[in-house]
Amino acid sequence: MSVPRACRERDDFVSWPRDDAKLARVRALMAEHDFDALVARAPDNVLYLSNYWPMKGYDLVVFPREGELTLIALEPQAEDAARTAWTNDIRLFTGYDKRDPRPPQTRALELAREAVQARGFERVGLELTLGTQASDRMVGEPTTYTHEFFHAFGAGIADATPLLARARALKTEQEIERMRIANEIAAAAMEHVKANICPGMRESEAAALWQGHVHGQGTAREDVELALGFALVWSGPGIRTFTATGDRPVQEREPTLFEIWVCADGYWCDHTKNVCPERLSPRYDDLLDALLEVYAAAIDHLRPGASLPELDRLIRQGIDEAGYPGQPSHPVAHGVGARAHEPPYAHQAGDGTIEEGMVLAIEPGCYWEQGGGLRLEDNFLVTAAGAEKLSPFPDDFR
Repeated sequence: MSVPRACRERDDFVSWPRDDAKLARVRALMAEHDFDALVARAPDNVLYLSNYWPMKGYDLVVFPREGELTLIALEPQAEDAARTAWTNDIRLFTGYDKRDPRPPQTRALELAREAVQARGFERVGLELTLGTQASDRMVGEPTTYTHEFFHAFGAGIADATPLLARARALKTEQEIERMRIANEIAAAAMEHVKANICPGMRESEAAALWQGHVHGQGTAREDVELALGFALVWSGPGIRTFTATGDRPVQEREPTLFEIWVCADGYWCDHTKNVCPERLSPRYDDLLDALLEVYAAAIDHLRPGASLPELDRLIRQGIDEAGYPGQPSHPVAHGVGARAHEPPYAHQAGDGTIEEGMVLAIEPGCYWEQGGGLRLEDNFLVTAAGAEKLSPFPDDFR
């Protein structure tokens, strides 16, 4: 199927212009690794390479080292693809075909294979080390891939996952602008929560307060087509590392912690923010002071050429010195972009350096064995002069 002309002439939504700096970086890495083309299946990589954000996980991109990319898109999203994709080569497949009982992924795969064969690509990169996916509590129905997909492009295939991770670690000006939008939406929703949360409200109600504002007001922005919010919320003794939001009541003098993610047209932010309806209790005052000191040291470390392993080490050492040895049990620094969690990851047993153009989430946390504790998290753009905090919502919530 081809894209109807009427779809391609639609001009009521201004899409992002083609990010040539980003695509040139990917192609330079492809030349370095001798790839003729990449076939991307993960929705975040489809977005990254084509600017088309799939509604389902069936869509594919054939991205050549030279020439125009091919987008394989689900037919009901023809208008979305025509409006947003950085290509004129859009090939549509149906979700249901009365002559074909197979699932829609098989029809997408056939179109991608035809595109690869027609252009004579010999060495093709696939996201082999991404494996497959299974549902978790935040995503209702992710797509899984069959054995057929990984053996559909002949013998000249190799893993392109490291290439894409390397390209995505550094953000272009357009990507940073898109991430600022996600950060602004998340902060505005936190201001809405701060103005309306009250003791006795259930954690789930507080989460809905934030999520509703993100989806309703974020999507209403002129520069956003779709904003989605994801939240895990705990209050006072309910604060842990990562557990499901429950129905515990919001505490009066203890923090309610919001572990939150916003996706605005495919680009993300990842925050942990706190609110307290009344004056914070003394023990939380002390914990917040200690955590802010660790946080400040980590932010100061975010300079071009600084060590990623040392970032993890100094955060954990600071938490040890604050009286919480061995904490936290979760990672404390990672990249953010077309996913909420993406490379690079800071780990003291790893390697790598911080580079200008990276956007990193910094998230130190301390937790009490009997329940309760605190975590701080924001996203920081690494510039030549140091770190720039992307969210306007304060980390010292007092």
